[in-house]
Amino acid sequence: MPTTWTIAANAGRARIFSDADNAASLKEVEDLVNPAAQQRVLDIVTDKMSPRSAQNSGHNIGGGQGGGFQHAAPAGAQGNDYQPAVTPAEHETQKFAKDVSNYLQQAHQAGRFQQLVISASPEFLGVLRTQIDPQLKSLIKREVNKDYTHSNGQELRAQLDAHQDKSA
Repeated sequence: MPTTWTIAANAGRARIFSDADNAASLKEVEDLVNPAAQQRVLDIVTDKMSPRSAQNSGHNIGGGQGGGFQHAAPAGAQGNDYQPAVTPAEHETQKFAKDVSNYLQQAHQAGRFQQLVISASPEFLGVLRTQIDPQLKSLIKREVNKDYTHSNGQELRAQLDAHQDKSA
């Protein structure tokens, strides 16, 4: 019988359970934690000067007497309207999803599981989907859009079974 791993995850934590021994409770095999999820955004962002902030400093970059490069904003651009495409918190969430995906990939290659059930908070589930390798995606037998990271193995199994009954 194939071993199924069940993942209960959110942006701060991914708990991985196994049903290898077919007990009433799932057995926890790994607890991955994203320490950046506990940090404030100000602690994640570095204090290095970006090219955008250098542009407003009035200093030349890269040389002496007129030989340096002067930053200039595009025509019509304001100096303080820059919005990053991804916030620091979103970037850390993407990195954590990639770490979870890499862990799963290595475990699958080692033959530790053959099927996956993923239960994750809606936000993290979307990010995790973008990071999971296509080979792993083919192993997913069910996805649940709920955060059950605070559940133990027995509670998780009961909640997933109840969720399956509602969707059937």
